[in-house]
Amino acid sequence: MKKRPRTKKAAEPLQEPAKEARNLAHKLGLDPYDVNYWVVDYDEMNELIAYNGFQERYPHWRWGMQYDRQQKQGQYTGGKAFEIVINDDPSHAFLQESNAVADQKAVITHVEAHADFFAKNRWYRMFADELDAAAMLERHARRIEEYMSDPEIEREAVERWIDSVLCLEDNIDQHEPFKRQFERADDEDDVPDDELAEKLDEMDLSDEVKRQVFDEEWIDEQADAADLDDPEMDVLAFLRDHGKAYDAESGKAEEMAEWQKEILEMLRAESYYFAAQKLTKVMNEGWAAYWESVMMGEEAFAGDDEFLLYADHQARVLNSPGLNPYQLGKELWEYIENTENRRAVCRKLLRTEGVTWRNFHDTVDFEQVQDLLAPDPRIDGIDPENLDELDALAPEKVDEEALERTKKGEIDVERYPWKLLTYEGLAERHFSLCKRQNRGFVRSVSQQDLEQFARYIVDDARYDSVEDALADVEYTTGWDKMREVRASNNDVTFLDSFLTQEFVTDNQYFTYEFSQTTGDYRVASTDYEDVKKKLMLQFTNFNKPTIGVYDGNYDNRNELLLGHHYNGVMLDIEQAKRTLERAFDLWGRPVNLKTIVKEVDDRDAEIARRRDREPEPEEVGKLLRYDGDQFTMEDLPWSEVEDIAATEVDYDTKPEEWLA
Repeated sequence: MKKRPRTKKAAEPLQEPAKEARNLAHKLGLDPYDVNYWVVDYDEMNELIAYNGFQERYPHWRWGMQYDRQQKQGQYTGGKAFEIVINDDPSHAFLQESNAVADQKAVITHVEAHADFFAKNRWYRMFADELDAAAMLERHARRIEEYMSDPEIEREAVERWIDSVLCLEDNIDQHEPFKRQFERADDEDDVPDDELAEKLDEMDLSDEVKRQVFDEEWIDEQADAADLDDPEMDVLAFLRDHGKAYDAESGKAEEMAEWQKEILEMLRAESYYFAAQKLTKVMNEGWAAYWESVMMGEEAFAGDDEFLLYADHQARVLNSPGLNPYQLGKELWEYIENTENRRAVCRKLLRTEGVTWRNFHDTVDFEQVQDLLAPDPRIDGIDPENLDELDALAPEKVDEEALERTKKGEIDVERYPWKLLTYEGLAERHFSLCKRQNRGFVRSVSQQDLEQFARYIVDDARYDSVEDALADVEYTTGWDKMREVRASNNDVTFLDSFLTQEFVTDNQYFTYEFSQTTGDYRVASTDYEDVKKKLMLQFTNFNKPTIGVYDGNYDNRNELLLGHHYNGVMLDIEQAKRTLERAFDLWGRPVNLKTIVKEVDDRDAEIARRRDREPEPEEVGKLLRYDGDQFTMEDLPWSEVEDIAATEVDYDTKPEEWLA
């Protein structure tokens, strides 16, 4: 980034907030990567957004397109860029110099939570144990630029090759750790005689003739070269290992040039790097929004003169229209915290004399419970004039060293009261069930949940009173559970595990469908299973069709067979054709795609319309083939597509309109 007096001046007031935000994050139990903060101007921010957060990328037209889109979004829609942060060790965050200090503070707290998520979520560690993403992408940019500058390689050929790879960039095995090319367990001795195999393809010999001319071992080697016991989900790796480049002049498939293989592998590596961010968008943004709210609002990291501006901007972000990952993620994290804290409280109450799961709601005084759970006033409102009162608190709740420094005047306790508390003390100070919006959460526990809590109580010890029971509650329970969830989940497992009917009802989620009969949309369901199903469809495979390699020697002609994992949503056939054209470039020979389509008879559609109901579509297997010149489509028997068919999926919703 350019060094300018203006950006240097904008950075100076942010040095202390950055330092103290890091300290507060550690106090709250976060353990983020170190973060390098950069202050940039408006144009540089748009450039970084276009480059996916990195300063150096390979030459390609897509970056200009994304830059133009970002500028127009800011110019015509009022969209505002607050920050961009990249997953790296150390992480790098970019702040726009024109933003107010309140916005910069919010960004810094948001970024610290992102850096914690990057460091602790297992899906990010699947790419590399030691991460240096900026250096990797810079190497890729430099290497591709060298190829484009090579007089023996046409620049247009490199650009077209990149276009073809990028068309398939999400077709990787996102659930497996990334392996580079030279780490794959390929036996080089088993590589077939490609030149001879190519000539046989041109001769179009039958299997019977081949077996008369060649020995069985050689024939079997050709058949096994790309034989698959199970579908290969890493399409790019399969194409790298078994694909060829189609040469338009000769009209034949030829071995990939070294630059083609290297570019394919570099772009594949980048796809794996970005996969974790796509897999955890809701979790990650919700996690950052949650801790930003705790730090900026509840711990008053935003000053008195900054809070209203911060609150207004956060409200706009959380209430943006459409499927909002910030809002959905934050609400789910708060729900996990509340339910775990409620479980801990109810289990204590169920061990109180006279309280059972059957009489719980009739016996427990919930107002008393709220009063007993309230944080100690000495923790809730630290008084600089009465610091000696903190000496009487439990030692695990007070930072003794910070307390002594405060008494000596070394810490501004009015500005940073949280410095006097430990993780346990802060957990009590921010106990979720004591917040105004959650005061009815214990009361709302269901009989079914209470019965389950009682069933799994293994400690027979009983409390004599509610006071004794609640004095034993661990205030860190909710935060500890959140960290446990953060460590191992992605968006799909996150939604599957924690989206319940209670959550859907309280937050007013519902599904809606497109009606073939009326031609408009209608509310379909408020059932959590329906909401969960549509959300999981949205987040499965980055909201892209799931495609796998089913055969690298389809019909014994060295043709590629791809399979669409049909989930009730049909492929856009025109887009599928454009994609097959790109796949042909990377395979060098005809490519096939098997899928399932839904067909509705015109007569049935008219009858359904008259009866005000939806027509019942018929699912039909199809094979789309591209030979480099033309497309053909033919029906497939159901037995050949049964393995890609959907189960228990709502078939009525349009793929681009999942959730309101």
